[in-house]
Amino acid sequence: MEIICESCQSKFKIADEKLPKDKTAFLKCPKCSYRISIPPAGQPMPSPDPADFEEDFFSFEEDESEGDDTTEKPFDFVEEEGKTALLCEPDPAIKKVIIPVLDVLEYHITEVKDSREALKSMRYHGYDLIVVNEYFDTKNPDANGVLIYLERLAMAVRRDIFVALVTRRFRTMDHMVAFQKSVNMMINVDNIADFDKILRRGLADHGLFYQTFKDCLK
Repeated sequence: MEIICESCQSKFKIADEKLPKDKTAFLKCPKCSYRISIPPAGQPMPSPDPADFEEDFFSFEEDESEGDDTTEKPFDFVEEEGKTALLCEPDPAIKKVIIPVLDVLEYHITEVKDSREALKSMRYHGYDLIVVNEYFDTKNPDANGVLIYLERLAMAVRRDIFVALVTRRFRTMDHMVAFQKSVNMMINVDNIADFDKILRRGLADHGLFYQTFKDCLK
C-alpha cells in the first residue's frame, strides 16, 4: 500500500500484510512525525484528528467485541523468579555475540523481528533487560518505535527496565547521550566483542544507583 503524508506530502510504501485487516492503524511519518491514520482495506481515509498526535508512533485500535484472544498474545514460559530479556537486534553477527552472554547471565530471551512484535511483547510482559539496536526496524534511528514506547512509559515501570542501546553513532558508555535517549547504557558496535564486560558493569552501576531508593520503598 502506498501512503502519502498529509502534512509533508512524503510518499512511502507499507506491505499490506503488516497492516491489520479489520482495524485502523496509526503510523508516524518518518520525516515530519505527523500521525497518519490508515483505515481497513476498502474504507476511506479518515480526516485528521489533532488528539491523535498524542498516541504512539504505531498502534492499533482495540475492538472489545473480539474478546480476549490469547492467540495474539506472546505469552512465553518463564521460570519463577527468572530474569527476562527482550532482544531487538537485526544483525545476526551481533546477536551471535549477545545471546550467549544473556544465556550465561540466566536471562530468558525473547527475540523479535520487528517493532510491532516488540511492542506486543512489551505490552504483555515486563522485561528486566531490553537490548535494542537504534536502527531496529527503521531507517531513521530517531524514530525507533521501541525507544519511543519506552520513553513514554510511566517512571514507576521504566525504572525497573534496564535498556541497552546498540549504536553506530555514539561512544560506548556515553552517559550524557544515554540520558538524552532515555536509555541506561550506550554500546557502540565497535565494542560489541566486549558486550559481556560492558553489560555487567552497566547492570552493576544501575543496581547501585537504585539500591537506596528501592530499600526505602521496601
